[in-house]
Amino acid sequence: MNKHLLVTKRDGAKEPIDLDKIHRVITWAAEGLDNVSVSQVELRSHIQFYDGIRTEDIHETIIKAAADLISEQTPDYQYLAARLAMFHLRKKAYGRFEPPHFHDHVVRLTEMGKYDQHILADYSREEFEAMNARLHHERDMDFSYAAIKQLEGKYLVQNRVTGDIYESPQFLYMLVAACLFSKYPKETRLDYVTRFYDAVSTFKISLPTPIMSGVRTPTRQFSSCVLIECGDSLDSINATSGAIVRYVSQRAGIGINAGRIRALGSPIRGGEAFHTGCIPFYKHFQTAVKCCSQGGVRGGAATLFYPMWHLEVESLLVLKNNRGVEENRVRHMDYGVQINRLMYQRLIKGGDITLFSPSDVPGLYDAFFEDQAKFEQLYVQYEADDSIRKRTVKAVELFSLMMQERAGTGRIYVQNVDHCNTHSPFDPSVAPVRQSNLCLEIALPTKPLMDINDENGEIALCTLSAFNLGAIDRLEDLEGLADLAVRALDALLDYQDYPLLAAKKGSMNRRTLGIGVINYAYYLAKNGVKYSDGSAIGLTHKTFEAIQYYLLKASVQLAKEFGPCPAFNETTYAQGILPIDTYKKDLDAICQEPLHLDWEALREEIKSTGLRNSTLTALMPSETSSQISNATNGIEPPRGLVSVKASKDGILKQVVPEYERLKSQYELLWQMPSNDGYLQLVGVMQKFVDQAISANTNYDPARFDGGRVPMKQLLKDLLTAYKFGLKTLYYHNTRDGAADAQNDLQEDDGCAGGACKI
Repeated sequence: MNKHLLVTKRDGAKEPIDLDKIHRVITWAAEGLDNVSVSQVELRSHIQFYDGIRTEDIHETIIKAAADLISEQTPDYQYLAARLAMFHLRKKAYGRFEPPHFHDHVVRLTEMGKYDQHILADYSREEFEAMNARLHHERDMDFSYAAIKQLEGKYLVQNRVTGDIYESPQFLYMLVAACLFSKYPKETRLDYVTRFYDAVSTFKISLPTPIMSGVRTPTRQFSSCVLIECGDSLDSINATSGAIVRYVSQRAGIGINAGRIRALGSPIRGGEAFHTGCIPFYKHFQTAVKCCSQGGVRGGAATLFYPMWHLEVESLLVLKNNRGVEENRVRHMDYGVQINRLMYQRLIKGGDITLFSPSDVPGLYDAFFEDQAKFEQLYVQYEADDSIRKRTVKAVELFSLMMQERAGTGRIYVQNVDHCNTHSPFDPSVAPVRQSNLCLEIALPTKPLMDINDENGEIALCTLSAFNLGAIDRLEDLEGLADLAVRALDALLDYQDYPLLAAKKGSMNRRTLGIGVINYAYYLAKNGVKYSDGSAIGLTHKTFEAIQYYLLKASVQLAKEFGPCPAFNETTYAQGILPIDTYKKDLDAICQEPLHLDWEALREEIKSTGLRNSTLTALMPSETSSQISNATNGIEPPRGLVSVKASKDGILKQVVPEYERLKSQYELLWQMPSNDGYLQLVGVMQKFVDQAISANTNYDPARFDGGRVPMKQLLKDLLTAYKFGLKTLYYHNTRDGAADAQNDLQEDDGCAGGACKI
């Protein structure tokens, strides 16, 4: 290697390259790691050095050389690359490796306008000293390479135009904790701040993108999921698109319920004109979703919901596919098709489904969510009424079209609206759940807006986080973590701003939270059980029972301290009804695990004290935040022991936790023989989860004759999901036969996880 190459320093000065210094840094980064070679990294780096290379480019070259060596045989390069990246990151942020004192750092960034001014106003110098003493900057060395790239790309406060970074991860975690507990009494708040900091910085609690990137900055909107319902009027349609723009610009993923919009050809203004139908208005919503880039953190994204029996459904089902012309396609949103028991019965019995415009059948749309018996009675009555405009299609043909589009695009989702209301924390007669969100894990009441400042409308927000199952040793540990998570997220509801009155009203009245899990695949591997063979059913039942029980207990405690949520009377909890009372009893045939906790005592406590939060659980995809914790994402099986993930930060390799010890225990996605075992486990989770679950279906065409997945199989899985009580189905994944089994490229589409890909 030519030692006479010159390096260009940050100030523009040139000096000879110092190979010894490079060697010392790589040797430091390799300390304590197995199967990594300092010389291998040096060799790969040296090849790419050139005369006049900038010091910054030298760092980037070394980091990339180490990251390229990550493989199943040499997984520890993910930590070598991560340490090098952290060294580089801190040099960029502070001009040196050692971070400054916490107070000095906050003063500097507040003066730059990067941090919210309230932090310095709310906390004394003594409290800053105490927080500084509790910071563990060495935890920065526990991140994997994929985690650091995600932190750099999405979470750390920075100038996105110049690429300058201003903080390192431990400051991020401590500041999130300090902001959320800032209004707690001075006697107790530091205890909560430091305990919450410890829980998030040791990856026991995982936070979503809006909280990680936003809390501590002057922008105060941190709800991951926003649910907006549209009425059947121009005023409501315009108010809906205005609300979409407000929330997309503030990092939220959007769910739009547009099911009330009347069908093409319906009379308007007393027959003066014909209605243009749904598609022009869907295009209008799509424009609203795509008009803001969410500050470079995530692109705007939305899922739009409509009922399966809508008169235009055959045109709506194909909106996303690549055939057709621009006029009859709306491809840049995803779609949720709303189904209930009657629709499935028509399919099973080989019957027909009758399609109506909601505007022509009074009461039918509302009954679809509020009262299944009334819906069936009205539906049959309207089918027999010859004066009503309608069309009849064979149920199997309509379901097949839906599943064909779901398979072809991967992005036609399913919402079982009856399960969303019969197994719900809300009383459907007063607060029906009519829609879900971008990622299909939220199930909350909404009301259409009539104008942007409508006091009677309701926009539902949900604030997310997750327990890292891989970091929990005993289920009893969840009790303390549940208390911390509920306190922090409940405090966030009061801490954040609400751009719209309808959102503030909904949030303040219902105080809805959605706490989920990450690292479930690692949790199963660690406990020696698998997705597909039924061995994980008992463990899953015990685990999700504990999660819901301890979260409810935490919310009862908060109700004692701060009072129950104002709309507690609109929940089924107020009637003494718990999730263990309303789940789909078909589960009992596959799961004999008994309840282990004292639900009857909890029931009485809830009835007497109330709950601070109407909802507590939702299982989100958590694609990006799982990478921060070096965890498997959400409840999903990994595609490979080393997954290759594409994000806007490039191609990242992520190795499953405890690879060396557990590699034979993991059940990989494409090893699973069918969706049955997975859907059963999701059903067991749904027994306890009070909102919904982002559950995926996965197909390897090579397993089927002729390399094609039969429609019969797709419909069977849809019915299995319904049978076990699933409220929603998210992605349909098809294995690309051209991809290497271990290296399926997994896209991070920026679904709100983030927001909702927490």
